[in-house]
This record gives sequence, C-alpha cells and structure tokens, in this order.
Amino acid sequence: MTTARRYALVLPGPPGSHAPSRVVNVAFTGEFTPDGFPVYADPHSGLRVEVHGGAAKVLGTSEPLLHTCLQAVLVA
Repeated sequence: MTTARRYALVLPGPPGSHAPSRVVNVAFTGEFTPDGFPVYADPHSGLRVEVHGGAAKVLGTSEPLLHTCLQAVLVA
C-alpha cells in the first residue's frame, strides 16, 4: 500500500475567541507508530500526527492544542 505524502489539517481557534481557523500542511516523515500508522509532521509548528481513516491524532506539538483529533484531508 502506498503512503500518502501530505495532508492538510484545520486547527480551530481557541473556543470562545472567534479567532479564525488555521490550516497546517503535514508531510510524511517516513516513520510509523507502534500500531503501524504513518507519522506526519509540520517542521514549522512542531505538530506531529498519526493519520488513518481521514482522522489525525496529535502525537506532539510545540504549541498547546485543545483538540487532539483533527480531520485530515489529502493534499494532491
């Protein structure tokens, strides 16, 4: 099976702030989680996620996020 190279994730603004959402593109790192899911990262924000089934589970980030599960959209 071929692993997708990039996904776009929408990071919502803080609840109640009415701040706009932010789109972050993550690229395949070549790594896999212990469960076998591909790991994607954005070098600018430090965001690292595992992606499967159209969902991105946050593995780590350099900034605090309130949401730990995000929708992942394949970037062509």
